[in-house]
Amino acid sequence: MIRQRLRNITQLGFKELRSLLRDPIMLVLIVYAFSFSIYTAATAMPETLNKAPIAVIDEDRSQLSQHIIDALYPPYFMPPAMIIPAELDARMDAGLDTFALHIPAAFQRDVLAGRAPVIQLSVDATRMSQAFTGSGHIQVIVQEQVNEFVRRHRAVASPPVELALRARFNPQLNKAWFGGVMQIINNITMLSIVLTGAALIREREHGTLEHLLVMPVTPFEIMSAKVLAMAAVVLVASAFALNVVVRGLMGVPIEGSLPLFFTGAALHLFATTSLGIFLATLARSMPQFGMLLLMVLLPLQMLSGGSTPRENMPELVQFVMLAAPNTHFVMLSQGILYRGAGLAVVWPQLVSLAVIGSALFMLSLARFRKTLASMA
Repeated sequence: MIRQRLRNITQLGFKELRSLLRDPIMLVLIVYAFSFSIYTAATAMPETLNKAPIAVIDEDRSQLSQHIIDALYPPYFMPPAMIIPAELDARMDAGLDTFALHIPAAFQRDVLAGRAPVIQLSVDATRMSQAFTGSGHIQVIVQEQVNEFVRRHRAVASPPVELALRARFNPQLNKAWFGGVMQIINNITMLSIVLTGAALIREREHGTLEHLLVMPVTPFEIMSAKVLAMAAVVLVASAFALNVVVRGLMGVPIEGSLPLFFTGAALHLFATTSLGIFLATLARSMPQFGMLLLMVLLPLQMLSGGSTPRENMPELVQFVMLAAPNTHFVMLSQGILYRGAGLAVVWPQLVSLAVIGSALFMLSLARFRKTLASMA
């Protein structure tokens, strides 16, 4: 009996793979999600500054002003363009400069005299992402250079204790390193739900689901085949993305055990593919499934800790999101891939994924049986 069930699941699983191979749209989506999407998400719109054009009006011509100018170095900024006040508006209007720093005359003298001179920073706010990040970055640079200059000039002794910060996984705090890995995690969740849900709806729309009802197979076997086949596709695609795109093309180091990560990914896929089946049983068409997907996927990804740290969220949201599988998957993935965590650290997430996956599978199976019964 068990051998026959395994044979049925295997045959149905191969049927799902053949159906996927005949769907060019889904194949393009898989290739894009685990190649171009990961690279562009990590590099196209970095949160840190990258080669921002800046101009400087230096009316002081002092050592302090030169220290400030020298601190505006690549890759955060382009080499500063030295301009005069009359050129400021025209250059900003033409989009040549995102920032323009105006250092007034007698700036160093006023700083050493204990006065509070004003530096003007003009920002092109139409370049929103760089403008928001860069304005604060420039303020920090100016403040640090002024404090350092005053301390050296007045021979103030350095404090006896200094804080030395070292970033283990990402010493340069390169956003692309974090973005590439997190995009894989998000795409694993998205593709697993989409593929399983679309597979069920496609069979229902084409009338092939009725054909399965007259065959000697059970709803458990049908659903298990869809879950296993789509999970295997996403797992293989994610392995390719992590090793070829992230590690190979982008040069991102991976700290922990990849077999342990893919074990967690398999448990996560068990939960999310079951969720995809459940959503497909609620929807009557592909457009309805797309609307349900938006309502479910966006909160899952936004509140799981992948986009924003969970510690910054209200405690109620943190507690509720513990019922979501990708919350535990994000915690597990970050622990393994970023910090090299082992089984002794991530076993609670593995257990949580197994429990949530089992609950979602049983819930989806009950709903799937009810759907098949209404079609019989």
